[in-house]
Amino acid sequence: MSISSALATLIELATKDCDHAAQELGKAIRVADESEKKLALLLQYREDYSARFQASQAEGLTIAGYRNFQLFMDKLDQAIDGQQRVVSDAKKRIEEHRTMWQAAEKKRVSYDTLADRERKKAQLKEARRDQKQMDEFANRKSHQKQK
Repeated sequence: MSISSALATLIELATKDCDHAAQELGKAIRVADESEKKLALLLQYREDYSARFQASQAEGLTIAGYRNFQLFMDKLDQAIDGQQRVVSDAKKRIEEHRTMWQAAEKKRVSYDTLADRERKKAQLKEARRDQKQMDEFANRKSHQKQK
């Protein structure tokens, strides 16, 4: 015996919601990964630029060159701070989407559990009906033999 159409519809909708939530979680994870890669590039660029500055200091540096370095480093630090905020926001979105996916999955699993119970109940009812028919058949055979 199959599950009720209302429950089947609920399972189908919950599965679609779960799939959609999983896709959104995947997108959030990809965005976070990309933002972390950009942050890593910025940090690496800052390190490389600082190393070049240190090397150029040994050769002598003009005041204007030093000022340009400081201005560029300030802008680079601002970009790094901004990218760190982007990474932090992306991680928050991952957690939000993970929570939504977990809620959707929990809902889907609960509907599946209800469907399993309904199926087991129907199987038990059918087994009892089969047993009753077998008992009636055996009872009739027994009565026929006694005659």
